[in-house]
Amino acid sequence: MQVKILIVEDDPDMAEMLFDLVEAEGWTPFVAGSAEEATAFLSHDFVHLVLLDHNLPGASGRTFAQRIRGKMDVGIIMVTAAGSSAERVLGLETAADDYIVKPFEPIELAARMKAVLRRSIVMPKPERATDLAPAASALQLGGWMIDLKRRLAICEGHPGRTLTGAEFALLELLAETPNLPVTRSQILERLGSGTERYVDRNVDVLVLRLRRKIEQNPELPRYIKTRRGRGYVLEAPGRETER
Repeated sequence: MQVKILIVEDDPDMAEMLFDLVEAEGWTPFVAGSAEEATAFLSHDFVHLVLLDHNLPGASGRTFAQRIRGKMDVGIIMVTAAGSSAERVLGLETAADDYIVKPFEPIELAARMKAVLRRSIVMPKPERATDLAPAASALQLGGWMIDLKRRLAICEGHPGRTLTGAEFALLELLAETPNLPVTRSQILERLGSGTERYVDRNVDVLVLRLRRKIEQNPELPRYIKTRRGRGYVLEAPGRETER
C-alpha cells in the first residue's frame, strides 16, 4: 500500500529535510507551504498522515489541525518550536495525535510517524470464530455504534463525526476488558509509544478527547470512568469480561 504523507511547512530547508526523511522511509511525500495550499491539496487527494508546522503564515497550525480534523480522519503530528508544555498539551487536546519539538532527531520523528500510522491505517485481520459473536464485536455507547471487528465508529445522526486512530485504539483497548480498569502503562503500550513520547498527562488528554465525543456529559462520564490509582475503565452494560 502506498502511504501518502503531507508536509505543511513554510521553511524550504525544513520542508526539504522532512521530504527526504519521508522518502527514505519508503512513503510518498507531498509538500504545502501554507494552510491554503494544504487545503487545496486535501480537497482532491487523500493522505494518511499530516506533518504540520505549528507556526504557519496566516494561520496557526493548531487552528488548521482542528479544521482538518473536522473534515477527515487522518493522523496529525504537530512540528513545533514552542517549548511550552502547555502549548504541546493544548495541541494534543484539540486535534493532533502527537507532537515533536524542533530541533529533533530524524530517527525520533520517523518512530513517531510509524506509531501514528500504525493506529490510523487499518489492516485487514483474519476472521476467527470469536469474531462472529455480536456481543464481542459491537458496542452501543449512547449515540455511537462501535464495530470492533471492522474497526468502525459510527455516530448516529452525525455521519461526519469520527474517532482518530489514537482515540479508537484507546476505546478498543478498554473494550477488550469491559468493567475492569486499564492502567496508563497498558494504554501507553497499546499506543506504541516509547517511554518519553507519551506521559501520563497526555494519556489523560486522550481520554478527555474520547469522552468529549462519546459521553453526553464529559464531566460526569457514564461509560469511560476513572479508577483512582488504577487507571480507566469502560462500563459497558450487557458486556462482561471473560475470566
